[in-house]
Amino acid sequence: RGSCLFGKTPPRVRLARDVEELRPYVGEGPIYRGSTVARLEEAYRRGDSILLEGTQGSGLSLFHGLYPHVTSRDTNVAGCLAEAGISPSRVRKILMVVRYTPIRVANSVNGNTSGLLKHEVTFEEVADQAGIDANEVKESEKTSTTRRDRRVGWFEWEQFRKACALNAPTDIVLTFADYISAENRSARRFDQLPGKTIKFIEELETVAQAPVSLVNIRFPREASERFDLRTLIDRRNWTTQKRLKEAASFMR
Repeated sequence: RGSCLFGKTPPRVRLARDVEELRPYVGEGPIYRGSTVARLEEAYRRGDSILLEGTQGSGLSLFHGLYPHVTSRDTNVAGCLAEAGISPSRVRKILMVVRYTPIRVANSVNGNTSGLLKHEVTFEEVADQAGIDANEVKESEKTSTTRRDRRVGWFEWEQFRKACALNAPTDIVLTFADYISAENRSARRFDQLPGKTIKFIEELETVAQAPVSLVNIRFPREASERFDLRTLIDRRNWTTQKRLKEAASFMR
């Protein structure tokens, strides 16, 4: 009684509030405490907009990915909603984020692999085709946590079709458009994008049967660029419930 496996005392769990550096970021009050379902229900009643961000790619799904190169959960919309405790009937929009160049973690020294890339190339080849600096690309293409190198490949249409079938997106978000062409970095409107990029976007829309509503023309790499709206071309024809209510209130 009071012991765990092998008779050892279980280690004390450290919470964010127990870490001095994290205390300023720990919220107080009911909105940060208690049942997630209860907090979401309060948000529904207030008419708030809720953004649920999934993790990892569709192809890494435990149920629908290519075993053994999968993660420990379902990474598609249905799995994310189930984990968060959100009913599918609550969903208004499904945004599927797409990279022009799919990536994997670079292979480790013991021969393990993070999965196949159908059209694997080098970042030097990507940079050369796009007309951007190869060193800049290689430096930024590191894994978020471990800072390991990445592998890269050309766009995989078969994988994109499967992701669309699993998630039925209402909108597509295209990122790293500058990997298609460096010219995209200077575009501020859709009609300023070069023909090659527009053709690729039209093909995405044909396959997905959904519009490409947001285009990231260059990835913000400096802290000062993180909130620079000029890195995004917004083609949405919709808005959030909260903004709609504010507009209605203003009209009255």
